[in-house]
Amino acid sequence: MDRIALLTQVLQQNPTDTFARYGLAMAYAAEDNTDKALDEFNLLIQHNPDYVPAYQMSAQTLAKLNRNEEAIARLQEGLATAARTSNDHAAGEMQALLDDLTA
Repeated sequence: MDRIALLTQVLQQNPTDTFARYGLAMAYAAEDNTDKALDEFNLLIQHNPDYVPAYQMSAQTLAKLNRNEEAIARLQEGLATAARTSNDHAAGEMQALLDDLTA
């Protein structure tokens, strides 16, 4: 069974599984299926708004698609979440991307 099929099966049993949802989003992104990847990142943020990597990776995906305004908004949300959850490492990476997009 391929990774996407396996993760989809896990999510059918537990739709709010953070790690399976993130894994599925990343698997779609790796296959350049960015629409599905972004859908999964959005669902992940909806179910677990404190999961900082979802903000970071969805912003990177948006930036890759030149959807910079959306990427900037997602980074701002992610930076607020990183501050709230004390995730300084992710905050630094997101700030660097934000600086690049707003330069």
